[in-house]
Amino acid sequence: MANDRDDTIDILNDLIETSKDGEQGYRTCAEDARDPQLKQVFEEGASSCARGASELQALVRRLGGDPDKRGSVSGAVHRGWVNIKSVVSARDDHAILSECERGEDIAKAKYRKALERDLPPEIRQVVESQYQGVLRNHDRARSLRDRYATAKS
Repeated sequence: MANDRDDTIDILNDLIETSKDGEQGYRTCAEDARDPQLKQVFEEGASSCARGASELQALVRRLGGDPDKRGSVSGAVHRGWVNIKSVVSARDDHAILSECERGEDIAKAKYRKALERDLPPEIRQVVESQYQGVLRNHDRARSLRDRYATAKS
């Protein structure tokens, strides 16, 4: 039983890192986006990731674990958000959106992997709900990216 609990805590902490990395990535995008509408979208993305991380941290505490409180530098590299800073320095909204979509692709994979694991029903429900949010964020980034690509042409 303790091993199952520890595995669940590890899975949740990995998703917390993913959420915190996404929050940091979206905040970076919001700081450097030119279009005020995009700034708003990125700020909403950052807030959504922060709420998700907080919800997961509460679950880890409820399981008696120590929740991750921040994303990791090495985790950011693996989650795709590391390129954001180099892209946003050019202040190209289309490129920023492409990087956001790439970051969300990685988050989708992390959540899918977590959902393949044997999770307690109440935790699976939270993870599934958050996964749906990741899918929405991804689709919105892709849609905006496509719109900005058309506008650039």
